[in-house]
Amino acid sequence: MAGVTDGGLLGNRINYRQLRDGHRSGFEPVLLAAVVPARPGERVLEAGTGAGAALLCLGTRVPDLHGIGIEREAALAALANENFNINGLHGFSVVRGDAAALPFPSQSFDHVLANPPWFNEASTASPDSKRDAAHRATPELLQAWICELGRVVRPKGSVSLILPAASFAEAASQLRAQKCGGITLIPLWPRIGLAAKMVIITATKASRAGAKIHPGLVLHDETGITPAAQAILRDGAAF
Repeated sequence: MAGVTDGGLLGNRINYRQLRDGHRSGFEPVLLAAVVPARPGERVLEAGTGAGAALLCLGTRVPDLHGIGIEREAALAALANENFNINGLHGFSVVRGDAAALPFPSQSFDHVLANPPWFNEASTASPDSKRDAAHRATPELLQAWICELGRVVRPKGSVSLILPAASFAEAASQLRAQKCGGITLIPLWPRIGLAAKMVIITATKASRAGAKIHPGLVLHDETGITPAAQAILRDGAAF
């Protein structure tokens, strides 16, 4: 496939190909995969899967999963399917579609996850038009994605999102509207003493548990990536 780079995830245990231009994966999908409490044999859905990084990491950590990604861009969907095949995740596939109108029956997945686009009108546009389009969100996007994710996850199933810190209040409100409880905020601290720019939010469908704040994860220290972050990003540990 033209315009593709070869790389790796989880200390190169995963072969990962992605587009040279447009959306490029960062640490977000790896951290997102680490919070999903999936068990062997369960069904998992990722909205906006891109080239499949989060599902690749999750499928490597938890054997015998059935994973489906939703991706609107044809080139990314094809690349994700290729990544699943070359890594032996034959129970995984990508369907082209819109995360705001999922083509699945209600309550059909044990776990759902997403790293939604979050650039708003005030955000500086990327010089790469494809990358900007992948990250650009309409005002109603987060609500629409959470509504659909809440619809297709089964009772007691999990919802996991990675978002800018400024979006956590809206996300929590939308999760509650979908009858999700046990909402947990996991701050991602760039360094000790700095405000979190990104957070992970998890919730459980049809749970009456209260909300809580997780201690979170410090990503960098004076020597580079912290050991706790390395355990997830390189070694594939769960939160």
